Amino acid sequence: MSTNPARAPQHEVFQNRGRAPELQIFSTCPSSLVSPEHYADRVKHVAQWSEKAGCTGILIYTDNTLVDPWLVAQLVLQNTSALSPLVAVQPVYMHPYAAAKIIATLGFLHGRRIFLNMVAGGFKNDLVSLHDSTPHDKRYQRLIEYTLVIRALLERNAPVTFEGEFYRITNAAFHPRLPADLLPGLLVSGSSEAGMAAAREMGAIAVKYPEPPAQCAAVGGQDIDRGVRIGIIARANDDEAWHVARERFPEDRKGQLTRQLATKVSDSEWHKRLSEIGSAANGTRDTYWLHPFENYQTNCPYLVGSYDAVATELRHYISAGYGTFILDIPPSEAEFEHIGTVFQRASRSVAA
Repeated sequence: MSTNPARAPQHEVFQNRGRAPELQIFSTCPSSLVSPEHYADRVKHVAQWSEKAGCTGILIYTDNTLVDPWLVAQLVLQNTSALSPLVAVQPVYMHPYAAAKIIATLGFLHGRRIFLNMVAGGFKNDLVSLHDSTPHDKRYQRLIEYTLVIRALLERNAPVTFEGEFYRITNAAFHPRLPADLLPGLLVSGSSEAGMAAAREMGAIAVKYPEPPAQCAAVGGQDIDRGVRIGIIARANDDEAWHVARERFPEDRKGQLTRQLATKVSDSEWHKRLSEIGSAANGTRDTYWLHPFENYQTNCPYLVGSYDAVATELRHYISAGYGTFILDIPPSEAEFEHIGTVFQRASRSVAA
């Protein structure tokens, strides 16, 4: 078990207070690298804020420019008592046996459940640099196999044999065993048809970078759980919220050029779709705000405005059937109070 657990959460701003839907909310771990002592400290604080707010877990990114997400997950587990790391898993980086071994070992050491954010793509140049030329839809087929191998190793109490197009193992013994209640939850991008098909086959939550709430068709009652990746800046009134938003995400010409280049080389459906929506919006001050995305300051849309305005938009997502929300990196602990107010108002509205 962890030798340095954080105190149990003292106030859960996301707790269920008579809400109709049961929501699952994740925050996001800091990703920009500073000096090691400051980065580790920042991760610890954001994880503890997230746990105190009542988040289910915290997303930990992976790409060629970042530290290893599994080691960051260990840091999160050491400094919290209940928060679940949501680890981004890219098949290019390690064999599924190695990934399953880490999952089981974390469960053995901490008695904690983790979630896996199964990543088929990422930045195209990252894949090219590692000589991975697998086409977009084929990467999702590989991801399905990868996940099946992990699940077989974790779930079967016997040596595992698997024969697939991308992975093969024969009579692979596996230890330590992972208790059934610690088997990892699965999330995967559901912005493309290939991603949705993979989510269904894997039994994963399909997460998308959403269109404006009014454009989101209802998805409830279908054969798969859905989620969205969204940032939120909400205050008592619109002007205060927009002041915070503009201060946090100023205009950045260099960032705009970087985003334009990233869009040209990306084969991600969500990347192209958000770029199209941003161009159509043309900088207007709407609650659904893509300015941080367009300036390469984050990769998700934002909802900005008064508590009531943002809650109204958030209610559209909840009513449409989205039950999992992955929030952007929090700048401070106080931000969770503002976001919690929005979720409580939106959920009460849906319940009513």
